[in-house]
Amino acid sequence: MIKVLVVDDSALVRKLFGRVLGAEPDFVVRVARNGLEALRALEEFQPNVITLDVHMPHMGGLECLDRIMVERPCPVVMVSSLTAEGAEETLEALRLGAIDFVLKPEGAVSLQIDEFAPTLVEKVRAAATAKMKKSARLRERVLYRTRRAEPAVPARSRTGRAARAIGEGLVLVGTSTGGPPALEALLTPLPATFPWPILIAQHMPATFTGPLSRRLDALCEIRVVEVLRPMLLEPGCVYIGRGDADILVTRRPAGLTVLSAPAQPDYPWHPSTDRLVKSALVHVLPQQLIGVLMTGMGNDGAQAMATLAQLGGTTIAESEETAVVWGMPGELVRAGAADWIEPVHNIASRLLEITPNHAARS
Repeated sequence: MIKVLVVDDSALVRKLFGRVLGAEPDFVVRVARNGLEALRALEEFQPNVITLDVHMPHMGGLECLDRIMVERPCPVVMVSSLTAEGAEETLEALRLGAIDFVLKPEGAVSLQIDEFAPTLVEKVRAAATAKMKKSARLRERVLYRTRRAEPAVPARSRTGRAARAIGEGLVLVGTSTGGPPALEALLTPLPATFPWPILIAQHMPATFTGPLSRRLDALCEIRVVEVLRPMLLEPGCVYIGRGDADILVTRRPAGLTVLSAPAQPDYPWHPSTDRLVKSALVHVLPQQLIGVLMTGMGNDGAQAMATLAQLGGTTIAESEETAVVWGMPGELVRAGAADWIEPVHNIASRLLEITPNHAARS
């Protein structure tokens, strides 16, 4: 059985969430009115997953999350509002160790709960399978492991040797659940002189991708921007797709360009990694593309990156060791299409090794 603790100061939300989750035959649900009650329930109830509202009296969601991660680490799904303030707070929660987030329905929650229910159940189920270490939060674990990391062992290359990209090219990154801290681990080690543009499809709402790009830009030497309009691709720049839309590569007279395009119903997740990779393959030789698939539930990107691999491109999958949810990268590995299987803290060094222009300058 999966024990779920619902923490929210709204009696109506507690009732509705409890009803939705309690209808699952393998869920046992308990509720708490605020962070203080949630902390008391940690040892008594010992939940497998916690849904935690960001705004609560007596003890806010971020303070409660911080205590949970220190006192009894447990997968936490934050319940956030679809606002700029909610986005900033949710990103901070993910940095502190929350697994994922759901957006609380706006307006009358009771009128939208039936539409919202499948997402809530899916997120809680995914969180129940996510990895948690009692020692530290995700980012702290990554930094800790970086200091102790052993050299990674490459996956068996399709040609029997380690794959290497050629010429000028692009790095295409896809991630979902657990993505923001993983992106931080990927991008912060890269120098401002990194030779190729990096394009990122991170599954997120539109109000979240702007704050995410600004946060990463402040942390990284390499420049990070959100794609709001067509932009000429430049070396040493990271382009994050706007949420609720897709990020595409095209070619214009001035050169390779990235743009934001309306989401297509054929692709269930947005920004879509599959659609990003397919668009790049139209305009760039496969040997000049590196696909990186990191933590996230589902299989977005696995099919397109497997095609990229078959055509001669290079692929990197985050290892099960560090992925919060080994869904997307696991699908690429199971397809036999990953040239490298790396813990998240080793992916940056692998990129520096296999991008030829950087290797030539080293």
